[in-house]
Amino acid sequence: MLSQIITVIGVNMRSLRQRLGSSTVAVVGIAGVVVVFLGVLSIAEGFRAAMASVGNPETVIVMRAGSDTEMTSGLSGDTARLVMDTPGIARNERGPIASPELFVIVGHPTKKDPSDANVPLRGVSAAALAVRPEVKIIEGRMFTEGTNEIVVGRAASRQFADLTVGSAPKWGQNQWHVVGIFDANGSASESEIWCDARVLQPAYQRGNSYQSVYARLESAEGFQAFKDALTSNPQLSVTAIREPDYFAAQSDVLHTIIQTIGFLIAGLMGIGAVFGAVNTMYTAVASRTREIATLRALGFGNFPVVCSVLSEAVLLSLVGGIVGGGIAWAAFDGYQTSTMNFQSFSQIAFAFAVTPKLLTSALLYSVAMGLIGGLLPAIRAARLPVVTALREL
Repeated sequence: MLSQIITVIGVNMRSLRQRLGSSTVAVVGIAGVVVVFLGVLSIAEGFRAAMASVGNPETVIVMRAGSDTEMTSGLSGDTARLVMDTPGIARNERGPIASPELFVIVGHPTKKDPSDANVPLRGVSAAALAVRPEVKIIEGRMFTEGTNEIVVGRAASRQFADLTVGSAPKWGQNQWHVVGIFDANGSASESEIWCDARVLQPAYQRGNSYQSVYARLESAEGFQAFKDALTSNPQLSVTAIREPDYFAAQSDVLHTIIQTIGFLIAGLMGIGAVFGAVNTMYTAVASRTREIATLRALGFGNFPVVCSVLSEAVLLSLVGGIVGGGIAWAAFDGYQTSTMNFQSFSQIAFAFAVTPKLLTSALLYSVAMGLIGGLLPAIRAARLPVVTALREL
């Protein structure tokens, strides 16, 4: 049986050049599906990577109890002070490595669109860089406390107009001065603008209030003890979450939406590609009627014939998948864009990510389309009446 399968498949592959036109149509159809499949899902992967790459397990975010985002949280200055005095927070010569922070949304035009888009403006304390050691000033300098100076994330500087060192945007009644650009390893933090929280509070009439406290723990293992210390303090009504967990959760909603849309579009296009494969393989079977009948007359069984037709369908689908994957990787991987984070109502800049996992999924999907498209023609070839086919010789 195995010998027959190998022989029939070999004969089939050698005759592919005779069906080059119809085979190319099938390859192009599957490649198109793969390009769209990868293009849409690379958006979801890029957004999730930007959000999931944020944070360190030793960094914790403290918000008001019941809040799942900073936008819905609110902490008084006294509450923030009590949080920073909680045992378990790392300390240096300046005190606890913790930054009470304020988060507001400002309108600013992108480079592609003059209309305003939402940009996150974050008020931080002097300990912000110590809390986030991955953040580095790559151009200019850090803002001076007590002034209207700001530093801009690298992604925000690329995405939005006039956010370079030396520019002076105006938001509300305040004129702000960009003095630095910071890098955060490609994470969502690069879509933010930072300023002194004590300056931001009166600018947006927030009084002595914050929305969160970012704190550096003495060790990642001390998270539960720190969380227990917060919840056991009757003066506090707060919740604590590790920074990576917080930002990973932020990406769930949009990732699910984009992924669902991607699979739906790919599924609908896949149906068309399957019909194209069916047509191609029926044409191949029709053109090989005499060849298949001769093989059957020589003693070759039905199963080797089925395998030969399916092997051609799988080969064509694999070629289409590889071509489509290559086009998608060249066209989309690393492409910079931004989208709305529905949980913070602000723009998040990120890069499309055509990952090895996505490419593997696309190849498996293309093989599945080929198998489905080749199944009926393969069965027809196996059931081809030998006597009738031989009469056409």
